[in-house]
Amino acid sequence: MSLRIGIPLETFAGEKRVATVPDVVEKLIKMGFSVSLESGAGAAANFNDDAYRDAGAEIVPSAVALMGASDIIFKVRAPSKEEISLIKPGATLISFLWPAQNSELMQCLAERKLTVLAMDSVPRISRAQKMDALSSMANIAGYRAVIEAAHHFGRFFTGQITAAGKVPPAKVFVIGAGVAGLAALGTAVGLGAIVRANDTRPEVGDQVKSMGAEFVPVDYQEEGTGVGGYAKAMSEGFQKAQRNTFANQAKDVDIIITTALIPGKAAPKLITAEMVKSMRAGSVIVDMAAEQGGNCELTVPGEVVVTHGVTIIGYTDLPSRLSKQASTLYATNVLRLAEELCKTLDGVINVNFADEVIRGATVIKDGVITWPPPQIKILELAKNSVISNVPVALSKKSIHGHGSLKPVSSSLLALVFSGGALLFWFIGAFAPASFISHFTVFVLACFIGYMVIWNVTPALHTPLMSVTNAISSIIAVGALVQVAPPIVSSAQDRPDVLIQVLSVAALMLTAINMFGGFAVTHRMLAMFRK
Repeated sequence: MSLRIGIPLETFAGEKRVATVPDVVEKLIKMGFSVSLESGAGAAANFNDDAYRDAGAEIVPSAVALMGASDIIFKVRAPSKEEISLIKPGATLISFLWPAQNSELMQCLAERKLTVLAMDSVPRISRAQKMDALSSMANIAGYRAVIEAAHHFGRFFTGQITAAGKVPPAKVFVIGAGVAGLAALGTAVGLGAIVRANDTRPEVGDQVKSMGAEFVPVDYQEEGTGVGGYAKAMSEGFQKAQRNTFANQAKDVDIIITTALIPGKAAPKLITAEMVKSMRAGSVIVDMAAEQGGNCELTVPGEVVVTHGVTIIGYTDLPSRLSKQASTLYATNVLRLAEELCKTLDGVINVNFADEVIRGATVIKDGVITWPPPQIKILELAKNSVISNVPVALSKKSIHGHGSLKPVSSSLLALVFSGGALLFWFIGAFAPASFISHFTVFVLACFIGYMVIWNVTPALHTPLMSVTNAISSIIAVGALVQVAPPIVSSAQDRPDVLIQVLSVAALMLTAINMFGGFAVTHRMLAMFRK
């Protein structure tokens, strides 16, 4: 028997998003589910009831009727106590929840014997990117933060020279270069501003530069990358150096956008009242961490305040201010999670804890709190390691993802070498001299290709790229040797013209493959530059 998915109207003050959209409803129905929506659930996001009806959903007049008949509830915001009391016992809830900050809410959900999957707890691994609603919403929030800053800022972002005078470009400083920060700096660069950014994770510096902004490092050596790619809490020494860096930037820039958050903790205070006071009148601060307490000491969550002539924007609903786009992306993220839960496409979900993505997202199962989940073991290469250390770092896992490498027994190794030696003796004893010459070139080319390409750090290329580059190197080296043979004493010893022609053709094709790869890479990088 297929399950019914219910999507209620969001009751959180000012929330305009909806948990699914008509296009996604059609896909959920194809998966075997039946879908019901509370009347008006998508109105604030510009999706009317008729659009949902046309997609195959049933429109229910009230939340009471909807939740009491639904086996699965899709929501955006965490449910209130009143909403929890309406959910059918034993049902499944999929929503943003923030379990680390809402222990009382977790207890209420557990008492209702619900199974709860938190969209904010989806693990940050490659396979789960399609379900990463945090990144989807952060991308929208970063874009909207710049639009809000531009609305309150008294000048153009881009510089202009007009008959009426010269307008200098705005200077924007983005704190935190995660998804939201990169979206913000990309938007600000697109508007023509001079953009700078800072992050505790030094590896994001190249990403910042590739998008046309300047990376401002802190003059203090400390690793800032936490679990899952998030930033971690830093030492007091680093924080002091960081405050000095931010204080210098505050005196120079026009707009500061803060995005710093640490999972499970209140937002760190990075912009002090003294820094705000040092900024020029008319400057703007957009505190994207306002919902978690704010990165600025003077932020008022949900409001815009003006202090010392500086406008401080503390909106907690930035994604909701682009409700149609945000709803579409969130609905897609939830759909991908539903696909993982219902791989049989029969309208029945399976909360399988053997799946690391489902286990990470599930915070309550059948009324039992299962949060926090066990840490996912992710293979990470030691940073700044030399090439010779790479085989050690990868000894437990094949570069190509084929699983663990089993040690080769000494007897098997001896057998392989004996067979190889016998094969070489056979070739040397019976093969013609010309074949031996070409075979020697082939073996040397293989060795050089292996040593040159295979020893490159895997972080710099994919397994597929490493294999194709190795093959290209083998072809290039072998062809070069054939095209330019050693000096011969007689015409009889000269190489066959056909071999030289084939070698030239091989070089041409290999060159196309190599330089084509560089050209494609250059074009991809150009997409992120102004």
